[in-house]
Amino acid sequence: MQNQTVLVTGANSGMGLATTIALARRGAHVVMLCRSQQRGNAALAEARAQSGTDRIELMLCDLGSLASIRAFAAAFLAKHSTLDVLVNNAGVVTVKRQTTTDGFEAMLGVNHLGHFLLTQLLLDAILRSPNGRIVNVSSGAHKIGRFDFDNPFLVKGYSPWRGYSQSKIANIWFTRELARRLALEGGSATVNALHPGAVGTNIGVNRDTGFGKTVLRLLRPFFLTPEQGADTAIYLATSPDVRGVSGEYFYQRLVAPISELAQDDALARRFWDWSASQVGL
Repeated sequence: MQNQTVLVTGANSGMGLATTIALARRGAHVVMLCRSQQRGNAALAEARAQSGTDRIELMLCDLGSLASIRAFAAAFLAKHSTLDVLVNNAGVVTVKRQTTTDGFEAMLGVNHLGHFLLTQLLLDAILRSPNGRIVNVSSGAHKIGRFDFDNPFLVKGYSPWRGYSQSKIANIWFTRELARRLALEGGSATVNALHPGAVGTNIGVNRDTGFGKTVLRLLRPFFLTPEQGADTAIYLATSPDVRGVSGEYFYQRLVAPISELAQDDALARRFWDWSASQVGL
């Protein structure tokens, strides 16, 4: 990956930080996309120390704000004309229903719509790469995911699992439809999704009560480490074995089955159009 430019979202902790360190060690110039300046600076120092390189930079963006995403994309493209790898890793889980700056239910807003807009704004830079790759971190939770176009933001019937699983099947539909569109253009860019496994990160931890942290601490021995969880994302970002492979869903470096609903290409196209309208494309 010498001299390739890579962007990793949610890079300040967990799998995002592990992915950043691994790709920097391989010689890539890694841009860490983080929401918080303070946490981002701490993660940047850690990533440089662990990777042994200063070819890592921090840029700020709130994936829960369309305005922030547009501002970030403009700033990124002013510095980098080509993007070789985009790792859409950031994700949130909310116990109680929350909304983004633009009024989207938070999990769908950040986990899907924010990354949808970000990818579209950076797509020309990815297409300029000789082997542009987009890696979307989804989840096995997509298999229980459903989507109601009449209640997309779960104003009625909210539950954490319902919100999370619909955001993860959204990642699959986005991956498959983007792969179809890229193939029609005839370029070399690819996009794939993955399930990282059960990873012991702070996603979904309830910082107000501390309850989530207690549960996480008790269960952590049964979880994968962030480094183990990041393995398939790193594989998809770097391996020559998947050059030209697009529109697939991977688990432990292998193509894995997806739910019947996730395979519905007509629904994926309808969902793409809905997503584009939501983010103003």
